[in-house]
Amino acid sequence: MSAKIRLDKLLAHMGYGTRSEIKKAVKQGKVLVNDKVAKDSGLIIDPKLATVVFEGQTVVYRDVVYLMLNKPPGVISATEDGRERTVIDLLEPEDRLLSPFPVGRLDKDTVGLLLLTNDGQLAHELLSPRKHVPKTYEALVRGAVDDQDRIQFEAGVTLDDGYKTMPAELVIVDRENREDAIYSTIRLTIKEGKFHQVKRMFEAVGKKVVFLKRLSMGALELDQTLAEGDYRELTAEELASLAHR
Repeated sequence: MSAKIRLDKLLAHMGYGTRSEIKKAVKQGKVLVNDKVAKDSGLIIDPKLATVVFEGQTVVYRDVVYLMLNKPPGVISATEDGRERTVIDLLEPEDRLLSPFPVGRLDKDTVGLLLLTNDGQLAHELLSPRKHVPKTYEALVRGAVDDQDRIQFEAGVTLDDGYKTMPAELVIVDRENREDAIYSTIRLTIKEGKFHQVKRMFEAVGKKVVFLKRLSMGALELDQTLAEGDYRELTAEELASLAHR
């Protein structure tokens, strides 16, 4: 027995627009369900049995979900945990139906882009060490990050366990003096995902990351209009960019 779903959610999953855009299309009579004009964008249907047509195009339903989350601090990148709140706990019940999971992990106190999906093949493509998918972070670092650090990061730095990282691109955005120290705002692009890697890279050059936010993963960039803790379906264009990376 297949799970039932709202009409607007089904269309949003398939990349036909935002909830508001789909609601407008329904009001304009552009959506048919079983050859009848849909009257309610919140109509509950069985996607395996219903025939849905959007602006003359038959919608082919897939049992996959792709969600972009702006991860807030204080939640862990896991599907379940006996003690901690997880990123799945942030989802509406209907968005948990297809059992999405986080693609990779962000530390509990790290914020920013996190992809949630049940597409195991895509997850493998993005996480495989052989693929070297770039990930860009913005960080506030305690210490004066300078050109010497940039040169070291470009050459690869040796972490506390002896592992030497791949070359990384470090951009110094700003520096400011505070009462206790100098703080640097930076952007860092890495092509691997070792445990606590960004924090450990700066520790290797004698500095400390005090705030960390992921901005992008491969071709997928964080929607800056998403507040921390909010999420949305990927657009058709975003899905295409990941598929053809």
